[in-house]
Amino acid sequence: MELELYKRRFTEKALATGYSAEKIERCLKYAEKLLSYDLPVIYNLEHLCALVGYHSSYLLRAVDHPNFFYRSFKIKKNNNQFRDIDEPLPSLKEIQDWILTNILYQIAPSKYAKAYVPGTSLKQNILFHRDQPIVLTMDIKDFFPSVKRSQITALFFRLGYSIAISDLLAKLCCLNDCLPQGASTSPYLSNLILASFDDAIAVYCIPLGIRYTRYADDLTFSGKFDCEVLKLQVIKHLSIHGLKINEQKTRIMRFGERQIVTGVVVNKKMQVSKEKRMAIRQQMHFIKRFGLEEHMKARKLSKGNYVRHLLGKINFILYINPDDLEFIKYRDDLLKLGIEK
Repeated sequence: MELELYKRRFTEKALATGYSAEKIERCLKYAEKLLSYDLPVIYNLEHLCALVGYHSSYLLRAVDHPNFFYRSFKIKKNNNQFRDIDEPLPSLKEIQDWILTNILYQIAPSKYAKAYVPGTSLKQNILFHRDQPIVLTMDIKDFFPSVKRSQITALFFRLGYSIAISDLLAKLCCLNDCLPQGASTSPYLSNLILASFDDAIAVYCIPLGIRYTRYADDLTFSGKFDCEVLKLQVIKHLSIHGLKINEQKTRIMRFGERQIVTGVVVNKKMQVSKEKRMAIRQQMHFIKRFGLEEHMKARKLSKGNYVRHLLGKINFILYINPDDLEFIKYRDDLLKLGIEK
């Protein structure tokens, strides 16, 4: 809302309510910075409740006893390990979605962040590093759990919210004093927290001709450079935010070797890795040879879950290479089988 219009409307209502001139001036001064960012003005708990459409008793329970407002479970990763997921219950999710849409999306992350940002894509991240002499990839260790509530509170405070509202918003977005894997606000908050890191690393890289992007917790550098010197820079700047790299996932891929960025080969031609393509071919072979139902019995999986999972992998390959006739056929064959529970 335009500042002058807001001032006029607020003053009219405040005077009718009996606010003093001093209180009106304090409120308008508080609102000015928020409105400059096109952010909703939030004065107190009751005001936030009116905006999100929930009673104060619900919000207070959610921030005082957050463990009762999440559903926790595990999902299997590609390396056969498990990722902990904490999914907010529907009402809390609705509040988090409001925070995401009305507050977080109004603030632009660094242009080097390529995940969870409207208008960016995984393919953009991959294309930027294609056909380079060296590709260096690093992974931030325990990314979401390492972003603390105090950092989120400080972020909202920098935007212009009072310390009380900043802490309230942070608590609504956090579980166990960190970002939960499963909340809609966590990915974008992580981008905003790391905006200064992204920009600082870019300031170091650009004069040296090094390309840099970050896709969630995956850092990718490409060009011609000293990998060990660059790693030390990354470690130094991450430590400012209380973060570390996962040494086991650091990869240096030189020209002539297979260079992989976020699971995709980026040498001359973009292609999902040979291992992932072969795994899908094998599963499609078993389905064709034994039939889907028998294959499901052997793997002890439900038809719907398995087909959806396999179809997702095939669609990813087609996202990277839409004209891949082999995997177009696999997709069509799976769709003919139908997806049932």
